[in-house]
Amino acid sequence: MDTVEVSTDVRVPPAEAYAFLLDFPGYADYSEYLRSVRQRGDGGAGTEYDLTFAWWKLQHTVRSRVTDTDEPNEISWRVLGDLRASGKWLVEETDEGSRVTLVVTYDADSASGVLDLPALVSLDWVVERVVGLVVDEGRRVVERVVADLEGKRRPVELTVETK
Repeated sequence: MDTVEVSTDVRVPPAEAYAFLLDFPGYADYSEYLRSVRQRGDGGAGTEYDLTFAWWKLQHTVRSRVTDTDEPNEISWRVLGDLRASGKWLVEETDEGSRVTLVVTYDADSASGVLDLPALVSLDWVVERVVGLVVDEGRRVVERVVADLEGKRRPVELTVETK
């Protein structure tokens, strides 16, 4: 399993950051590759989302489920089906507001047999490119979340870790 972690500070209290992050369907507005989100539930534990992603010649819909919430500290989720991935938003109080962290853990090999790849395209080729996209996407989403939470764009210092 691989992990990507992206974090930054926002100048709002943890409860406000948490409420904003709980509005998962709004994420499609931040992502370059997330085309649509359909929600089943109120956003809390047990809520399921159909997420349609598109990149290059690929389009795929996955279903995820919120597995746990701990207001205002954590929202955890996992992907259902054969694709092995999970993640969480963490919100910690700081002197100036909150530290928001997006953690995504995934098994790239689990995409084998899940994705309908074009002829002559190998899963290894796709995985090699998608890993970089996952990091870039995490960075982009966090930057856009900060801008909306604070009401204006500003230079955002991001910490990105891959394991």
